[in-house]
Amino acid sequence: MTNLHHPASTTEPFAPTLPDAGEWFVLHTRSRQEKALAADLAARRVGHFLPLIKQMRQYGRRKMPVQMPMFPGYLFLRGSLEQVYEADRTRRVSQIIRVSDQSQMDWELRNISQALSRDVVFDPYPHLTRGRRVEVRSGPMRGIQGRVEDHVKPDRLLLQVEMLGRAMSVEIDGALLDCID
Repeated sequence: MTNLHHPASTTEPFAPTLPDAGEWFVLHTRSRQEKALAADLAARRVGHFLPLIKQMRQYGRRKMPVQMPMFPGYLFLRGSLEQVYEADRTRRVSQIIRVSDQSQMDWELRNISQALSRDVVFDPYPHLTRGRRVEVRSGPMRGIQGRVEDHVKPDRLLLQVEMLGRAMSVEIDGALLDCID
């Protein structure tokens, strides 16, 4: 599901169209404030775009799909400078980034929006490349560190863990990993 909002929509904070009026701004949000900021902007009828992708999260022994921001920590606002300052007053924004090439930003976000509307599967972990040091952030293997060995499936990878001069591989969901270098 894409998290999009058009200023004319008042019933749902994540309407399926890109806002079409104003300038694009990139809002760097405080930690895990993207969805809350999107809801605040929707309530204020401020056009914004927060692309969401489905990821699997592990809670204890259960895996559940959750909607996560495609670009963690960022939300795209389309409107006036006054609306940007209004968003800043929510205390959910840590930095406002002006967009110098408006047409490029519009083109890129429209393509992302179209791909999301067609249920394209994104690989949200391009930073998990071979040799990268990672740590498991949740689940039964929480705290284990190792190196990425190889991609097996789009959302799975093999994790190399060195112990006593030996290595073992384990298949683990990429959503459970954080890069540490």
